[in-house]
Amino acid sequence: MPKGRTNAPRPGMGAALLLAGVAFSLLPIRFAYSASPRPGFSVLSANTYLDDAVYRLNARLAFRLSATAAEALKNDVPLIIELQIQLMRPRRWLWAETVARLRQRYQVRYHALSRQYLVTNLNTGIRRIYPTRGMAFKAIGSIRNLPILDEKLLGGGHGDFVRLRVRLDIESLPLPLRPMAYLSSGWHLASDWYTCPVHS
Repeated sequence: MPKGRTNAPRPGMGAALLLAGVAFSLLPIRFAYSASPRPGFSVLSANTYLDDAVYRLNARLAFRLSATAAEALKNDVPLIIELQIQLMRPRRWLWAETVARLRQRYQVRYHALSRQYLVTNLNTGIRRIYPTRGMAFKAIGSIRNLPILDEKLLGGGHGDFVRLRVRLDIESLPLPLRPMAYLSSGWHLASDWYTCPVHS
């Protein structure tokens, strides 16, 4: 009768299996991290309409701060969010003409004592307080009935359109922070340009 063979583990096999198990257990964490949203700003939607001889804008904006910007905000560094709006008129043989430019600016500031966020509309001076950062930026990102131009100034040209983008204004940061901000990708937060037609 043949003798049975015992499959004894080779030296080091147990350690290798243990390491493989640890690596496998970390895969979901690694995938979850890589799937997390990247920092950045975006214009989700925008439209215009004519109301009482004034063109107005509705828009939805989204904000994902970088860790650098979020930490600075927590440490009493105010952030300026700037919405840039341009009214454009197409020309047949040339680049589109810029009819008007507007800037809508908001300051976001964190108050450590109250643990609340103060949002100031720098165009109107209106201030509002929010309990969380998410609520503060959600309010900034909801643009409703914003007047952008009188109808008589636009002239009712065919094919006129609006383009807009939102960005973090690095130039408004405290002076000691600016050199680092210019070089760090964590501070360069801006959306692509978003285009929508001018509707009457």
